Amino acid sequence: MPESAPAARVRAPGAPDSPLADQLGRGLRALRVSVTDRCNMRCAYCMPEAEYVWLPRESILSFAEIARLARLFVAAGVDAVRLTGGEPLLRRELGELVGMLAATSGIRDLALTTNGLLLAAHASRLAAAGLARVTVSLDTLQPARFAAAARGAHHADVLAGIRAAQDAGLGVKVNAVVIRGFNDDELGALLEWGRARAIEVRFIEYMDVGGATRWSQAQVVGQSEILATLGARFGKPVALPRGGAPATQFQLPDGTRFGIVASVTAPFCRSCERSRLAADGLWFRCLYEGTGLDLRTPLRRGAGDAELGSLIAEAWQARAARGAEERAALRERGVLYRVARLRADPHREMHTRGG
Repeated sequence: MPESAPAARVRAPGAPDSPLADQLGRGLRALRVSVTDRCNMRCAYCMPEAEYVWLPRESILSFAEIARLARLFVAAGVDAVRLTGGEPLLRRELGELVGMLAATSGIRDLALTTNGLLLAAHASRLAAAGLARVTVSLDTLQPARFAAAARGAHHADVLAGIRAAQDAGLGVKVNAVVIRGFNDDELGALLEWGRARAIEVRFIEYMDVGGATRWSQAQVVGQSEILATLGARFGKPVALPRGGAPATQFQLPDGTRFGIVASVTAPFCRSCERSRLAADGLWFRCLYEGTGLDLRTPLRRGAGDAELGSLIAEAWQARAARGAEERAALRERGVLYRVARLRADPHREMHTRGG
């Protein structure tokens, strides 16, 4: 079905009359909002260590603060908001925030990314509050593999959460991070599983971001290899016109669609319109950005909408980030951060800035 037209946008207070664009002409359209840095899983590609530095609880934005900032981002051009974490369903009464955002004029697409462990208990309330869709992480169909990678035997809970989301009328997609030697032999099985349930599966190349302290180029299963594997089993996939999403969508001869996020082997930096708001109000304009813009401090000292809107506008207009492209150009590519550097600044962790 065709998407409905975006709601009319209102100029951000203090922002220029023309739509915001960065140094490469990229608009500000999609905002990922982390509501907590805590997580109830320890996936090996995201949180492989034993100990972590957490954000102080008093620094975490309230729902009212998040909603206010969201309105300013919408005024600056954002029409797609995705709630993330850590694990966002660990944030109590998340449906309250969903309702506040759903009532915000200009948000066309309101979604949630989750590991699915708590989704069965929350899906119906989130849908009633105005959530449109969820993306659930499911890297393997084998419970033993899941337990080894996530350090928890909750595979059945994730599957139950997916069923509950569908029963609640939420749109559902599944993300699978593909790692050589772990789950690269399950590509066909995952696609079959999704096709049987009318769920689009998106395969994600293993990225060297945040706390992926065990990452190596040899573990990356690239887009071309994924396509070759699936093509040999299902017939040649055909690429569909690319939209603004990070995934390139493909269609099999039988009409089944799936996506690939090829951030490692085919970076899409020059069309990236996404940014991330950490749970404590630090705004990252690129996933690989080392430092973010502090919006919490001026927010809490009483800055007006005009001042905050100008901060957002000026920072976006100065943006020239091409983090994934720059990483891909390295002659020798290793992990982005060693453990000591992660401990020095918890914002470098993916579970802090919202993956």
